[in-house]
Amino acid sequence: MAQLTMIQAINQALATELRNDDRTLIFGEDVGKNGGVFRATEGLQDEFGEDRVFNTPLAESGIGGLAVGLALTGFRPIPEIQFFGFIFEVMDSVVGQAARTRYRLGNSRQMPITFRAPFGGGVHTPEMHADNLEGLLAQSPGIKVVIPSNPYDAKGLLISAIRDNDPVFFLEHMKLYRSFREEVPEKEYTIPLGKANIVKEGNDVSVITYGAMVREAIKAAENLEKDGISVEVMDLRTVSPLDLEAILATVQKTNRVVVVQEAQRQAGVGARVIAEISERAILDLEAPIGFVAAPDTIFPFGQAEKDWLPNATDIEEQVRKTYEF
Repeated sequence: MAQLTMIQAINQALATELRNDDRTLIFGEDVGKNGGVFRATEGLQDEFGEDRVFNTPLAESGIGGLAVGLALTGFRPIPEIQFFGFIFEVMDSVVGQAARTRYRLGNSRQMPITFRAPFGGGVHTPEMHADNLEGLLAQSPGIKVVIPSNPYDAKGLLISAIRDNDPVFFLEHMKLYRSFREEVPEKEYTIPLGKANIVKEGNDVSVITYGAMVREAIKAAENLEKDGISVEVMDLRTVSPLDLEAILATVQKTNRVVVVQEAQRQAGVGARVIAEISERAILDLEAPIGFVAAPDTIFPFGQAEKDWLPNATDIEEQVRKTYEF
């Protein structure tokens, strides 16, 4: 089994579905010969041709409109939005059109679009490139939002997303693209959308998180174990719809919860997780729910990222407070 980075796993997933279904098309800014900014589509145009993998003008609104039109005529488009911070230019196609089509047309048409976009801090990008805007999409009914935290999940979740008959927004954290490798099967496999994953078992406190914060949570959990605090780490993987069954199960197991997100406190999906736990499992709690998130400010320029982004130390401090309450 090969050791792959997340970008390599994503490339494998895209190639798999291009081979499996002639209706799949990849398009976006520089995704052709260049293979995209991060080389996620590297080599795919050479293998599948310019009719299946092609560049578009620098116009996100056009990319979104093309995706909706292709889906309505039987294709399974995989458009790339070059950076998630550019989502505002394509919001009408995503939320106003793709997310509503099944309802609008009385379930007579499907909308099998998989929008892909990189996002996330820690890599010193220019302004508007790293913004954590997943909360905007997660609050929009009709579209699934998936955020993998590792190469293995990225491949399996992306294949599932492409095969889904409803629109999926697949978000890829830039810091995770090449920061580590893990074993990824060469053959195709799927991971169900809407299912969270326990990445570390524990008994004292549950940390519920997603994306790059999963690795920070694991670091914190390993350090806390030295002091005898057993932390369970849950990776949501899909932030819309939430896996409420799994969330409630870990709450009932440990009776203490810390929710972690990279996004600002007022953004992301953490507040939704907290609300669901408060409504459905408040009597299972032995301490207030902890919340670790970025400050409620505009995402800072690269020089200030390190001070602004949540990290393992922040998570560890909050877990200790929750545990000792």
